[in-house]
Amino acid sequence: MTKQLTLHIRTTATGAVMELAGDLDHHTAPEVRDALPQLDLRRGQQLVLDLGAITFCDSSGITVLIAARNHALAAGAAIALAAVPERVTRIFRIVGLDQVFPSHASAQAAEDAWQPSTS
Repeated sequence: MTKQLTLHIRTTATGAVMELAGDLDHHTAPEVRDALPQLDLRRGQQLVLDLGAITFCDSSGITVLIAARNHALAAGAAIALAAVPERVTRIFRIVGLDQVFPSHASAQAAEDAWQPSTS
């Protein structure tokens, strides 16, 4: 049974932070996809996906993370993952997403590490 997904978006000086909690799967991924156009992302900012409370991620979840990356890049922004649980990190390593997404221990660490583009 799918656990409900909780989605919270906040804005920081570096850009949007999307906090996800629960299962990120084929039942809940559309909710995340639908939230992407509502993000206030500007060129030179960063979208942080805080996955610290994710309990499960399937291929639909991975697909929506890639959609979030594409959305950020289309806006001229970067993307980073934060607080990825070890069980999810393992999956990301297997499919090569650790090479696609910068990852940080926390959303605050992602914000602190952010270096805006100078171009």
